[in-house]
Amino acid sequence: MKSFLKSNKGGFLKVVGILFIIILILIGLAVGCGYAFITDKLSAMNYVETDKNLITVNSGVSESLKSYRNIALFGVDSRSDSFDGSRSDCIIIVSLNEKTSEVKLTSVYRDTYVDVDGHGLDKITHAYAYGGPELAMSTLNKNLDLDITEFVTVNFETVKTVVDTIGGVSITVTDAEAEQIGLPSSGTYTLDGEEALAYSRIRKIDSDYKRTERMRTVIEAVFDKIKTKDLSQIMDYIDIILPHISTNISANDIIKMAPHVLSLKISDSLGWPYDVEGYSSSAWYAVPVTLKSNVRELHEELFDDTDYIPSETVREISDKIVNNTGLE
Repeated sequence: MKSFLKSNKGGFLKVVGILFIIILILIGLAVGCGYAFITDKLSAMNYVETDKNLITVNSGVSESLKSYRNIALFGVDSRSDSFDGSRSDCIIIVSLNEKTSEVKLTSVYRDTYVDVDGHGLDKITHAYAYGGPELAMSTLNKNLDLDITEFVTVNFETVKTVVDTIGGVSITVTDAEAEQIGLPSSGTYTLDGEEALAYSRIRKIDSDYKRTERMRTVIEAVFDKIKTKDLSQIMDYIDIILPHISTNISANDIIKMAPHVLSLKISDSLGWPYDVEGYSSSAWYAVPVTLKSNVRELHEELFDDTDYIPSETVREISDKIVNNTGLE
């Protein structure tokens, strides 16, 4: 069957991707305040030193992707900002074409059946819990022929804090949604942080796709409201958001990226794998059918490589998945 994310690609961005863009825009707007000042602000982030030698990149991949900067965005549902042992419930590949400034966001389905070093075939969401961002990036690289060495991790609790800080967001809800978050009936309400987070997490009344759509609705409402604020208020938002961010991208690199954000062309968010089948053993998995064909299509979509041949590593993992599941 086709991935539900690709079949519904009509112009939505995933929640973590939008948070990332908001962060860069806020920093970009504030760069005029001075390098030292912004560097001090960025020190509030949870900076993580990673060893690139521990991040797997398949042979030949870095050379083929030399015109692109690929960054992994992870969304975790941690109640604190330690992130240790958290599964990455949201995984997005941000691919920046450094020649054209086009940015493509690709969501990786959390239950995707892949090879995780030291753990065999498993859900990709577990890689972050097993080995933090290094193993999560390695898993993406190994199974998708990518060269990711930079990451940003966002705690979804940030949404609640930001919504309260800006005075709530205006959201229109259905009767079913109103019941789930304790409102009297359908209508348009100014939701506070707790209500907005509860709205974005609704999952019992419809589908995971609708849940993602609700997350997007909240973040876009936040984005629209932030754009109306002055610089002093924006600086306050930076102080609130950054402590909930974990990254290995240096403050200097973030500052270099930020002024260019407003000129970036952001494409529709797509979902990967494109073709999947459900498979159950000890749990339910989304099996790429096949991994190598999905990787070939990914490189065509992201990097305009119509003749891409997956690496030997990807082909071997693809065969292992077929042998284990019988799905091809």
